[in-house]
Amino acid sequence: MKSVVVFRIDRRSGVATYLQIVRQVEQALRMGALEEGDRLPTAAQVAATTKVNPNTTLKAYRELERAGLAEVRQGAGTFITRSLAQPQSGPGSPLRASLGEWMVQARAEGLTGQDVEALFRSAFEAAYPEGTTG
Repeated sequence: MKSVVVFRIDRRSGVATYLQIVRQVEQALRMGALEEGDRLPTAAQVAATTKVNPNTTLKAYRELERAGLAEVRQGAGTFITRSLAQPQSGPGSPLRASLGEWMVQARAEGLTGQDVEALFRSAFEAAYPEGTTG
């Protein structure tokens, strides 16, 4: 079992806190940072590190359970039940390495994080027109 995920909450994002938690778990599953059998931090642990109400974390975990990604085991915690990782996007994959090299080049050329996000968003929307991301 790997170390637990650390949530980062952006209170200015306009995205509900519980959805930020859900999306971060989904991303960790896609990137292989979380795998089947891994235990998520308790609601109290999340509250201590993020100042998020424990009920918000529990709501996120219920959403993950509804999606079939996690299960609550009474008295033991919340555990990941399946992965979303794709071999072509995991650690060590050529696509991930290529993207990493691109990020290094973008930074070397003076692009800020916001510049990179805008450029990525533009390229993403061109490659995945609305309605084709699923």
